[in-house]
Amino acid sequence: MPRVRTTLRLLPLSLCIAIALPAMAAEDQEDWSLCPLRDAVPAFEGVATPTSGDSKTRVQQPTDIEGDALQGQEDADTLVQGNVRLSRGDQFLGTDRLVYNQTTGNYKADGSVRYQDSGMRIVAQSAEGNQDADTHQINDLQYQLMRRRGNGGADKITLKDDNGALFGATYSTCDPGQRAWELRAREIDIDLAKGRGVARNATLRIGRVPVLYVPWFPFPTDDRRQTGLLYPSIASSSRNGFDWRQPIYLNLAPNYDATLYPRYMSKRGFQMGGEFRWLYEQGNGTVYGAWMPKDDLPGRRPERYLNDLNGVPIPGADLPDSNRGQFGLNAIHNLNGAWYARAALNWVSDTHYLEDFSNSLYGVSNYFVTSDVRLVGNGRYWNAGISADHYQLADYTLSEVNLPYDRVPRLFAHWGQPYGRIFEIGSDAELVHFRHASYDNQTTQFDGTRFDVKPYVAANFDGASWFIHPKLAWRYTAWQLDSAWRTRGGLSDTSPSRSLPIASVDAGMYFDRSMQFRGEGYLQTLEPRLYYLRAPYRDQSGIPLFDTGPMTFSWGQLFRDNRYTGADRQTDANQLTIAATTRFISEADGREKLALSLGQISYFEDSRVFIPGAEAPVAKGKSAWVAEASFAPTDRWLINGAYQWDPKIRGQDLASLRTRYLVGDRGIVNLGYRYRRNTSFRPGIDPPEARDLVKQADLSFLYPITDNWSVVGRYYYSLLDHKPLEQIAGVQWESCCLAVRAVARRYLRDRTGELNNAIQLEVELKGLGSAGQKTERVLRRAILGYDRDDLYLVPPRTVNQPVTNGTSTSTDPTP
Repeated sequence: MPRVRTTLRLLPLSLCIAIALPAMAAEDQEDWSLCPLRDAVPAFEGVATPTSGDSKTRVQQPTDIEGDALQGQEDADTLVQGNVRLSRGDQFLGTDRLVYNQTTGNYKADGSVRYQDSGMRIVAQSAEGNQDADTHQINDLQYQLMRRRGNGGADKITLKDDNGALFGATYSTCDPGQRAWELRAREIDIDLAKGRGVARNATLRIGRVPVLYVPWFPFPTDDRRQTGLLYPSIASSSRNGFDWRQPIYLNLAPNYDATLYPRYMSKRGFQMGGEFRWLYEQGNGTVYGAWMPKDDLPGRRPERYLNDLNGVPIPGADLPDSNRGQFGLNAIHNLNGAWYARAALNWVSDTHYLEDFSNSLYGVSNYFVTSDVRLVGNGRYWNAGISADHYQLADYTLSEVNLPYDRVPRLFAHWGQPYGRIFEIGSDAELVHFRHASYDNQTTQFDGTRFDVKPYVAANFDGASWFIHPKLAWRYTAWQLDSAWRTRGGLSDTSPSRSLPIASVDAGMYFDRSMQFRGEGYLQTLEPRLYYLRAPYRDQSGIPLFDTGPMTFSWGQLFRDNRYTGADRQTDANQLTIAATTRFISEADGREKLALSLGQISYFEDSRVFIPGAEAPVAKGKSAWVAEASFAPTDRWLINGAYQWDPKIRGQDLASLRTRYLVGDRGIVNLGYRYRRNTSFRPGIDPPEARDLVKQADLSFLYPITDNWSVVGRYYYSLLDHKPLEQIAGVQWESCCLAVRAVARRYLRDRTGELNNAIQLEVELKGLGSAGQKTERVLRRAILGYDRDDLYLVPPRTVNQPVTNGTSTSTDPTP
């Protein structure tokens, strides 16, 4: 077979076609499990499918030409016939007949034109053009993308340098034999240099029915950001009516951009939102906001805004019907390897805003929004920083008196230096000034400054199966209060202080053995643990409460040296925790099948420090038993439970049960129950309904009926209030390349207990985009495991969790 080597460049088809129609695809996030890949253009016989290659490596490589017959001479046409094969790097071009003139650069390929590279595969009737002028035309072609799912065809493609045009083009990610949807365009113009394309007279077809016609549609052809419209969000609810939000993306510079969010709600009016983002070497940030000049919602239900929950008019209350909005800024700047600065600022226009513009329970549960700025440094054995935070009321049922104290500023530091292999010496310190938002207009709050320091020495004695960790600390705390403390606090001492030693010993052992159960091998562990805490009593009744409250009793509190969240109170203690954990670990796969934990505190003396109204005094005797269990009988079942039984009242303080079952490859069923008793309940004084804090049941599921059909749902019910908190019912149909989700929601929307109704419909064209309300975000929040990956994103119990206050999330690096 004749073979020649020449400088002929193969046709630059793949880049043009591959980015033309599927440019807006986001298929990295798609689920293609329902449709195994079947090529619209089958692999070429005798040609290996390339796995890598690009235009940069091809430029340096020559093109080999082979054929059954070769004839021609210099300065004339060269004719190659019969099984013509051209190859260069990852590119292959095959045809029945090729005519090429090396002098003029003209070429023409006729009959069974086949092209392949690492990005796509093409069959065409003919191709012609001029290599020197870099002009090309391909006629009557079909293509199959290789690096992403997609296939289609075109009547004709013309190329000139970095510009091209497709005529009569189609694109779909569906199987060629089951065309559930297809995008057709009369003409698509492409400018690769600018990274832009324009589709003209484009039609989207579902089956054979045209459902959308777009006379002019611009789109990007590469990863460069482009100014333009993003996919809209469309919804309908009883509160907002028809709800349309149309994002507009603005590409302002390589390192910053913006998005506008105009929104129209038929029952409320027009709202404008926006977001600006920036990124640079030392940090990044986002600033966002929303503004609604006139909101018709308050006018439909004025009593919600002018009266309290009992229907009593609120003096001076106005309807928040104009200039409603919010603002937020989140930014971080790294000063060097040890220090960084961060800001998280938030603001809302009125106390009804979060409730009126939220579509979940979170808007009801947040009663304030937080703003926080800080400068933080971290080293090998230390961390320190300075911060300031401010709280804004966001709950119309409360007043500013209920807000936490602002901390302006707060200085904090931690140092812990190991000495040798056993000892550690360190200290925790904090200096903070407190100011309250209602200081100037009411009679109970006052300003003050608090200094708290806690030096300690600790030892770590560890063996292969045991540990003993003694620790001795001295805590000194001093307050400087303003003169209002005398009248508003009721006490005369404006400079109280407190100091006391705190000693603790944490010790434990580890035993294990191999055992058999029903023919399976397990490693069983037994992990007993003792924790002794001793802290003398100090009278703290003359000390104010700025940021301190009792912690919720839990497994973790069995091993803490203070049962309060802040420094305004330090518990007195003479107590011993006795606890044990046992685990059963499968020797076959290393998975923990069963874990049981049980613990209790023995109080040798009455604890005289307590916060009246927030907790009951801790009396000598036994605490509630704390039990936790986790059981995974199979890879599909997981059962978690927690239980607290108080021997003093001979009743339960807490009960929690959560069961999860995985159905097939995608389904899941969750069942949960939560109960917590009000531990500060005073029998005979408080009303009986105040005995319980929480009593809820929660059922959620994603259940596949067939490979294509599945149902989703949630029923979240308050047994105390005898009303649902959220109800979801929906159906999903999913095929190889098309998904439709219809979801009906009924959820608690305000503090009066009124429920909002909403219907959401989403049509997803896999590999192209979706239209309608984004239902996945709602379902992932409501159904744990709706996306299976979410089950493995839950961090371990020992990891410190961010604390969400209002609409901002912040973590405190101090211990």
